[in-house]
Amino acid sequence: MDSIAEIFNKQREFFRTAETRPLECRKQKLLALRKAITLHEAEICKALSEDLKKSSFESYVTEIAMVLQEISFMLSNMHRYLQPKRVRAPITQFPSSCRVYKEPYGNVLIISPWNYPFHLAMVPLVGAIACGNCAIVKPSEYSPATTKVIQKMIQSIYPSSFVDVIQGGVETAQCLLDKPFDMIFFTGSTTVGKIVLEKAAKHLTPVVLELGGKCPCIVDETANIKLAAKRIAWGKCLNAGQTCVAPDYLLVHSSIKHSLIDEIQKNITLFYTEHPENHPDYPAIISDRHYQRLTSLLRTEHVIWGGHQNQKERKISPALVDKVSWEDPLMQEEIFGPLLPILSFENLSSVVMEVSKKSKPLALYLFTTSKTNKKIVVHNCSFGGGCINDVIVHLASDKLPFGGVGESGMGRYHGIASLDAFSHSKGILHKSNLLDIPFRYPPYEDKLRLVKKFLK
Repeated sequence: MDSIAEIFNKQREFFRTAETRPLECRKQKLLALRKAITLHEAEICKALSEDLKKSSFESYVTEIAMVLQEISFMLSNMHRYLQPKRVRAPITQFPSSCRVYKEPYGNVLIISPWNYPFHLAMVPLVGAIACGNCAIVKPSEYSPATTKVIQKMIQSIYPSSFVDVIQGGVETAQCLLDKPFDMIFFTGSTTVGKIVLEKAAKHLTPVVLELGGKCPCIVDETANIKLAAKRIAWGKCLNAGQTCVAPDYLLVHSSIKHSLIDEIQKNITLFYTEHPENHPDYPAIISDRHYQRLTSLLRTEHVIWGGHQNQKERKISPALVDKVSWEDPLMQEEIFGPLLPILSFENLSSVVMEVSKKSKPLALYLFTTSKTNKKIVVHNCSFGGGCINDVIVHLASDKLPFGGVGESGMGRYHGIASLDAFSHSKGILHKSNLLDIPFRYPPYEDKLRLVKKFLK
């Protein structure tokens, strides 16, 4: 724990030297990171396979490519978005000019989870570097192979006074959270997010919380069933359902329920054969504890298809669960696995009302060809973000802010949103010395009447 204090103090001192401030310096740091990722690509994929049994394709597309895309965005856009921006000065302050300056927070703490251990550690780091911060990254102890590669890669290109990676479990995280960081970025569960927020409050530290929740997937009677089924099956199988924005449960119009279930089964079989739990490209559950939690849920529900287990590999094939009610154990918390409960509905308005009663999810998905139904869901359900006629892919757009609302999180990042998340917007009014209008100074006499008349 002494080393944590030492690294924290070194970074605080280094930030005060202002070496991270020049935009050209930041660009060079990002270029070094991009080069390092390319050099370590094979090691990263191997580590992700060790931790989660991810295929090289899934590792690259969902982890490495996302980071490289974020770096490319920053290199192309950071100069434009981080320059002082002139805004209109109020007539009441004539003559003057107003500008907004983007300045780095300083020392940033990034705590990342195990489900996308490379992506969710590095994308926030890209934003922190682009904005001129120093950073400590604390990856999850549940993905040790990926954590080792991240640490090796970061330490090969950056001094610890600028960016460092610290390994450890709960005790290490608690020690880090006791330090007065200038900003904290946390990705993980809502339960731990509350602890992070409580710790940050002691130092009045600004926090971005990327949490989770039960993400509903609504399929109405007008949807393209074949395409909807293929995309839902892909989204639920991705990382074996261990995705914070995975479709958590299905809400299907009763008239198409059986057709949709048949198509989902067909697509999962096409993707991974009839036994995904034995397929080399199908990911594993991260730990024995999570595996036991999911298998115990399976025993209490009505599984109509799938749910086969490969205990040696810690794999569970996607399970379709029917005859589910809102009160069932499977509907009480985020599943974070390849179990897909299915509820049917007759009226979309009742679905919207039921979803709105629950905690606000990180994502919501709607499959429809009805413009009216789209408006009903988008305007009446509160959620972090989502897709119409697809799942998950909204987070791949660097033009869209990504983040939660309510219990699914606070703050957002990706692209421009990352530049806002990791920097403070400082407003400056520059007043001219050439003219000083005496109206604001005492004695006030009849000035209040004139002010009110002017403001009408």
